[in-house]
Amino acid sequence: MSRLPLLVLVASLASCTWVKMDEGASSVRVAEGSDLSACESKGTVTASVKSKVGFYERNDLKVAEELETMARNSAVDAGADTIQPVSEIADGEQKFAMYRCR
Repeated sequence: MSRLPLLVLVASLASCTWVKMDEGASSVRVAEGSDLSACESKGTVTASVKSKVGFYERNDLKVAEELETMARNSAVDAGADTIQPVSEIADGEQKFAMYRCR
């Protein structure tokens, strides 16, 4: 039996974006290395997505985009307008701080 159909399926699933941006999340700013001391803290959120599909490692950029989208979605729910990553990505997981700056 050929493994080609299975490989095609796994590759196509691994490239899919499963996380969709909620309404309002596109206006949430991502602050990298910015001083947010004048902003009100709205807590932290840990975003988590699949970094592997079976034996296949997902694209690092795709995983990072999905984690950011999840954090932006959570920020809207928390009343925040800015997020800032506070950890590196590890096993499909990343922690973000949420702030209200405007």
